[in-house]
Amino acid sequence: MLGLKLPTDPRWVNIVEKNIEEILTDHAYCEQKAASTAISLIVSFPEYTELVQAMTALVKEEISHFKMVHDKIVARGWVLGRERKDKYVVELMKFFPKGGSRESHLIHRLLYAALIEARSCERFRLLSENIQDEELADFYKNLMVSEANHYTMFLAFARQYGNREEVDKKWQDLLEYEAGIMKDLGKKETMHG
Repeated sequence: MLGLKLPTDPRWVNIVEKNIEEILTDHAYCEQKAASTAISLIVSFPEYTELVQAMTALVKEEISHFKMVHDKIVARGWVLGRERKDKYVVELMKFFPKGGSRESHLIHRLLYAALIEARSCERFRLLSENIQDEELADFYKNLMVSEANHYTMFLAFARQYGNREEVDKKWQDLLEYEAGIMKDLGKKETMHG
């Protein structure tokens, strides 16, 4: 369903389990960045009313996810660590050329968001099925559904606002590029790395 060209090596879960505090901190910031992305789309493209309404709802959902992750951190006696660069996102954002029309900029941002949500969904599924911590397994199973919905929403908006054939071609090209990025990642206790 997700269309990812290179699945995450299941051994990534073993890396995560060695440092749950680190993955929860990274996950919290991913949720915060997702909320920020939705806000940024509202600010950048206010004339797209349907998108603005969907992003407004998404901001609320993503910040509630941030709170849920933060609550897990606090409940375990930890504090939220410092944010670190997301190498996956940094590399992903190099794919589409800078500049271009306003519409192409919107499409590119929507496709990036769709792919990040798809990869998060895949990682949440792996955690829900393989992590030994039952509380976190249930937690990630519930979040997996949200991520899948976000992925399909962003992709649907890209197809709605752009030429379907061109958008689908860009999407497939982005998926291929992302598979290349993933060959070098999956060795750290980060949500995407």
